[in-house]
Amino acid sequence: MYRKISEELLKWKDDYKMPLMLIGARQTGKTYILNEFCQKNFENYLYFNLEKEIEIREIFEETIDPEKIIEKIEIIKGIIINIENTVIFFDEIQVSEKAISSLKYFCESILPYKIICAGSLLGVKINRFKSSFPVGKVIIKYLYPMDFEEFLMALNEQKLIEEIKEHYNSNEAVIKSIHEKALLLYQKYLVLGGMPAIINNYIVNDCNIAHVNFELQDNIITSYLADMSMYAKNNEVRKNIQIYNSIPKELARVNNIFKYSIVDENARRIRYESSLNWLLTSNMVLKCDLASLNESPLKAFASNDKFKLYLSDTGLLRALSHIDYQEIFLDKNEMYKGVLTENYVACELYSKDKEIYYYNFDKYEIDFLIKINGDIIPIEVKSGRRTNSKSLKEYVKKYNPVYSIRISSKNFGLENNIKSVPLYAVFCLKK
Repeated sequence: MYRKISEELLKWKDDYKMPLMLIGARQTGKTYILNEFCQKNFENYLYFNLEKEIEIREIFEETIDPEKIIEKIEIIKGIIINIENTVIFFDEIQVSEKAISSLKYFCESILPYKIICAGSLLGVKINRFKSSFPVGKVIIKYLYPMDFEEFLMALNEQKLIEEIKEHYNSNEAVIKSIHEKALLLYQKYLVLGGMPAIINNYIVNDCNIAHVNFELQDNIITSYLADMSMYAKNNEVRKNIQIYNSIPKELARVNNIFKYSIVDENARRIRYESSLNWLLTSNMVLKCDLASLNESPLKAFASNDKFKLYLSDTGLLRALSHIDYQEIFLDKNEMYKGVLTENYVACELYSKDKEIYYYNFDKYEIDFLIKINGDIIPIEVKSGRRTNSKSLKEYVKKYNPVYSIRISSKNFGLENNIKSVPLYAVFCLKK
């Protein structure tokens, strides 16, 4: 399945002097995409999983000199490595801090080493690096679950993608049949989410959602919880799991600002903050900060105390919330469909900028603020066709933005300077 990160990998291939590090949560497809890229684009390719291949990991404990590392790999594997035409992929590199440190010396060597690495919890490792992290010597890229556009690509819906982009730019409504088809695919994505394994299972089952093995999502959640037990500090494990499991409850509240008291009635920020940071740097959870001012740069006005948390994948949120997929399709659970919708929009926006914000003024709240072409644009999110909301109207009256965006199941359009964006077209924002 095509991933947009492939374009970044091809750029790296043309200028490979710095090692490339791909960061992402488990099961987002890091190993698959890098394996496919290396096989297609290099004459020779070597793959080493440092979590499983202890003998390779031990090399870095003895030396971080690139030439000696390559020499010892040759001895252990009984091979000759031609570094001129060979790419080397060190997977699960987070298990070896010295392997990460060695990337600096691979970068500084006059020899043409081509090094790629990945790891499920690299964000956590980097955040807590005890040695000197090779800043400026490594290209870091992030891989998130497949977004809705990549989901359409996997279904060979390229013409539909182009149609959506065209009407997003023109603000003209698409014909009803195409609009309804796109909305149906969006609904499927809402319950499937963007984990490659679940999307692949949907495809191999003839795109019949009734035949999808949704236990795959439960298995991913189980693996996440196992990672917390294996890689977090002992005093963090329970709190990590508590925060992660509390997110469905937090998002279902009318005022869904994160509160430690929802995690545990005795919870306090000082005791839980390191666990929250662990989840954020693992990319399992996304943070949406309150912007105290709707001015650029939004990051400068982010509140440290008020924020919302979303899961990094809407399909996992559905599974963690124990919502049956039919409830979403039959609109039997309209309230929680709204929760999933907001989480979906958060994921789509975050994967582009790695930061998202919401805004409060007077007694009103704007779901998201983003910057498009230098302008701060307010976004309102609705899960259905009912789009009446006083918040956006009052925001426009008070701040007079260049334009506003309302995301809903309604067709494309532009009325009263409010740009109507269908739920299936969120991937077009900020392009």
